[in-house]
Amino acid sequence: MMELIEKVVMTTIGVAAITQKKAEELVGEMKDRFKLSEDEGKQLVDRIQAIAAETREKVKEMAEVEVKKVVERLGLVPREEFDRLAKRVQELESRSND
Repeated sequence: MMELIEKVVMTTIGVAAITQKKAEELVGEMKDRFKLSEDEGKQLVDRIQAIAAETREKVKEMAEVEVKKVVERLGLVPREEFDRLAKRVQELESRSND
């Protein structure tokens, strides 16, 4: 039953945006409606927060991948490469000044 409740909650509210307070409010309502114990309620809040954190991390990773693709498509140089080339230019300039 807990799995079913968890799935319903996740589908209904959108895991990525849930806050601790909102999760606790929702679980408070669920505890009353489904007669959940205090421990079951706490487990549900913890699980919702864990899933939300995982989802946020996945979204962040996906965004980073997409940004890298756009940077490559636009022909922009990544910061690491720019810094490496700038250092190399400085080295070459200092050699030519000697």
